[in-house]
Amino acid sequence: MDQPGLVVTGASGRMGQTLIRLAQASEKLRLVACVERSGHPWIGRDVGEAMGGSPIGVTVTDDALEAFSKAQAVVDFTTPAATVDFAALAAQARAVHVIGTTGLEPQHLAKIEAASRHATIIRAGNMSLGVNLLVRLTQKVAAALDADWDIEIVEAHHRMKVDAPSGTALMLGQAAAEGRGVALDDAKVSGRDGITGARQKGSIGFSAIRGGDIVGEHDVIFASEGERIVLRHLATDRAIFARGALKAAVWGQGRKPGQYDMMDVLGI
Repeated sequence: MDQPGLVVTGASGRMGQTLIRLAQASEKLRLVACVERSGHPWIGRDVGEAMGGSPIGVTVTDDALEAFSKAQAVVDFTTPAATVDFAALAAQARAVHVIGTTGLEPQHLAKIEAASRHATIIRAGNMSLGVNLLVRLTQKVAAALDADWDIEIVEAHHRMKVDAPSGTALMLGQAAAEGRGVALDDAKVSGRDGITGARQKGSIGFSAIRGGDIVGEHDVIFASEGERIVLRHLATDRAIFARGALKAAVWGQGRKPGQYDMMDVLGI
């Protein structure tokens, strides 16, 4: 079978450039186009040269539909508004849409769900194998422990991250809530400040740290009288997320329309 053609959106970003480098080295995918927003200085340039290297024969474009029409997969780590637009265009082009964008609100998710009726969408707050194993472990531990065990999720990322809690932290919170048999919206407590009073039994707390170039660190703390269980994942290279996304792009080929996640891709 021929290698599926791949489009990388947000080509100039850190994740975009990492995806491009890995796609160039991949034996399972062909990089056929790169997309950036209109007016970006990379538009019309060879992406290899724009990244400071040699030409690779792929020009950066702002015409997403034209780029998607010659591809079988789109990998997208951009912004919620852009991702919603890309979801509709990828569905029109019948390309697998791999979404790593975080900060998606209910109105964005509704539009992505609509697009998934016509296209294969793989969406995850985190594409790494280790994090998805951590999500599964969090669910199992939460199910095994009662509400006398407090749950806190602490995450740390680089200074440029714009959303909090992180998409991964929310994945972990959702897993904990599912393990407990409660709705996350009912149990979630974020960013305590001032005289907050005692912790409410059964709540799931979130704390966010932002600084430097931290790639991603997540702790799930289960705390009770006299003991704590801490589940931790440390990411030191964002290439782990890119590798997972490319794996998802290959896995999605030939799948029926619908929404999938990394648990489906990894079979866990």
